[in-house]
Amino acid sequence: MTDFTLYTPDDAPGKSGELLADVQQKMGFLPNLYGMMAESDVTLEAYLTLSKLVSKTSFSPAEQQLILLAISVENGCTYCVAAHSSGARMAKLDKAAIEALRTGKPIDDPRLEALRVFTEDVVVERGYSKDTVDAFIAAGFTRQNVLEILLCVAMKTLSNYTNHLVDTPLDDVLARMAWSGKDGA
Repeated sequence: MTDFTLYTPDDAPGKSGELLADVQQKMGFLPNLYGMMAESDVTLEAYLTLSKLVSKTSFSPAEQQLILLAISVENGCTYCVAAHSSGARMAKLDKAAIEALRTGKPIDDPRLEALRVFTEDVVVERGYSKDTVDAFIAAGFTRQNVLEILLCVAMKTLSNYTNHLVDTPLDDVLARMAWSGKDGA
C-alpha cells in the first residue's frame, strides 16, 4: 500500500508550505487533513478555497456544519465526522442534532431534518434528487440553497475521499469526537 506523507509548513512541496503556514497561523494548529493534502498544492488550495466559499453561503454556521457533517457521515469519513462534530458544537448546533447525525437518526427539528434528508439524498443519489427538491423547498429552503448544497458536497467529497485514500490520522484535538460509524457513533 502506498504511504502518504503528513507534511508541515517546513517540508511541504511547492506552494503547500505557505498554505500550511497560513492555516496554522489562522487556526492555531495544523489539521492533519491539510498536512496530507499538501502533497498536491493545487488540491490543498482548492479545498481551502471551497471552504471559504462554503462559509459565504446563505446557510447559518450551524447549518453549514450540519450539512458538512451529514455528508461526512454518509461518506463514512471518520476524520471529517470528528472534525465537523467539533465544528458543529462550536457553531452551537444542538447536541441532540449532532448525535442524531452521527448515529443516522432523524433530527427532532423539522427544518434541520429537512436539511439533513436533502443533503443525504444528494450524496446517495449523486445529484439525481429532483424528487426531493420540492420537499426541501417546502421546508423553507430556496433554489439557491439547493445549489449551495452542491458546493458543500464538492468540498466534502474532496476531503472525505482524500481521507479514505491516504488514511489521515485523527488529530489529538479531535480525539474526543472520534467516530467509528453510525452504529458505533
